[in-house]
Amino acid sequence: MPSQSPSFRVRAAVMMAVAAGGVLVVGDGGGGVWGVGGVVLAAERGFAPPASGSGTGAGADLTSAMKLRERAAGLLIEYAVKGQPEQQANALEALLPLPARLESAARLGMTSSSQGVRSVAALVAGRAKLTRLVDHVRPLLNDDSPLVRASALYALSRLGVTVDPTPLASMLSDGPMHVRAHAAFLLGEMRNASAVPMLLEASGAPAVRADAVRDRLMRLQIAEALVKLEKTEAIGEVRAALYPARPEDLEACALAAQILGQVRDEASRPNLRALLADNWEQGRPMPIEVRLAAAASLARMDSVSSPREEQALDLAQKHLAAENPAHRAQAAMVLGESGQTKVLALLAPLLDDPQALVQISAAAAVLKITEVSARGR
Repeated sequence: MPSQSPSFRVRAAVMMAVAAGGVLVVGDGGGGVWGVGGVVLAAERGFAPPASGSGTGAGADLTSAMKLRERAAGLLIEYAVKGQPEQQANALEALLPLPARLESAARLGMTSSSQGVRSVAALVAGRAKLTRLVDHVRPLLNDDSPLVRASALYALSRLGVTVDPTPLASMLSDGPMHVRAHAAFLLGEMRNASAVPMLLEASGAPAVRADAVRDRLMRLQIAEALVKLEKTEAIGEVRAALYPARPEDLEACALAAQILGQVRDEASRPNLRALLADNWEQGRPMPIEVRLAAAASLARMDSVSSPREEQALDLAQKHLAAENPAHRAQAAMVLGESGQTKVLALLAPLLDDPQALVQISAAAAVLKITEVSARGR
């Protein structure tokens, strides 16, 4: 599973899987413990973990934090411009806290040969409200890829251009599952109540049994969109997905955990905490991808001034030196969601990780954590 996702973000996962042009797959991890498959890079052995206790002090001082922020920004810009498509897409989303630097990279991304990069470039242009890119977004309305066209519609609506959402409705009711999921996600992000009827209609459509896993992911995206549009009763479907009955339900479980953090569903805290346990079912833990997704949501819902979710941070810290780079990247994202400056010392070594995925995730986390300090300067 790529590490939300927003995208990165299972939304990071759905969005990152969309960016990579891939789909998420569930499999049996073996060894008596369920495992989640997907975009997995080769494990790098011999990666040195951060020094023990390096993140337990009061945190880096402001000057050191800002230097680390500048380094993280430079790394992300380089990947956004010169990286492979998945790296570019992830770096573009990670640069959202720096709209002035994001603008040129997003403009370049809209001309990429990769539909995933073009889609994410348009999406971040809208989310960051890069109004000077309106004329660069408009041509994407006629792009060959429905993912790109959908992102362009969203971007233009965020940039103050009146758009007809009908094409998104068509994508929601017809087409590949990942396109439907993307359309649902964007309709929720647009915060336009007129989308509620089309989302409800799509949620009531018969399930596609031949593609059951992705059908479930799509329905969770629809439920999230409905919650964002004040149809709070839809949260029930998301909460229910935290209880997988079989291995093929794990992908939905991870996405549900992420969604609950995105919408800050406080009522789900106990259930998310339960996913972190070492003995979730019959003495077996959930797959680490699911546990880290839950940890990220708990950290996101936490208060920086009064943190309560130390268990989530402890789990992430334990996996910063995991053999699987996807796990290291996901652990870094958990720390980023915490907003705690004390973890910057743990993230700094990951900027030199041998895997680009980990570097980008760590850099994104650094930007999130230092955003408050940067705004105060």
